[in-house]
Amino acid sequence: MSSGSQYGDLPYRPCVGIMLLDADRRVFVGKRIDQTVEGWQMPQGGIDPGETPRQAAMRELLEEVGTDNAEIIAEMEEWVTYDLPPHLVGVAFHGRYRGQKQKWFAMRFGGSDADINLTAHEPEFSAYRWVAMNDLPGLIVPFKRDTYRTVISAFRGLA
Repeated sequence: MSSGSQYGDLPYRPCVGIMLLDADRRVFVGKRIDQTVEGWQMPQGGIDPGETPRQAAMRELLEEVGTDNAEIIAEMEEWVTYDLPPHLVGVAFHGRYRGQKQKWFAMRFGGSDADINLTAHEPEFSAYRWVAMNDLPGLIVPFKRDTYRTVISAFRGLA
């Protein structure tokens, strides 16, 4: 099978990503519950039918972080895509997508750690921490590192 053929006609899943910045200009990352390897990531999630990307970003923040005490301070103009590695095609996203097409938002967190509740909704993270923006690529699974570098480049001036 050639490298492009494992994707067939599978589309990208429309999704949002959130770079949540605290008062010290650190970035929120959560440790994924569903990964067997050490995997930290910024909040992200699918866009529901009839929902704008901005609405999806605020909903995902509330669902994954347990707070909506944040304001959108920047939005990437372009959508960023990534392909799943071959061993996850047909497995991740119920086999319906080849990867994700993401609209990224930077948000300024207006609260404190006491406002964060990882179990407010169906939990996706087992723990969280605040990290320097430049540390992000080393924390994410390898197939998303280029995406994170693109996001960092777009939002670097905010941190």
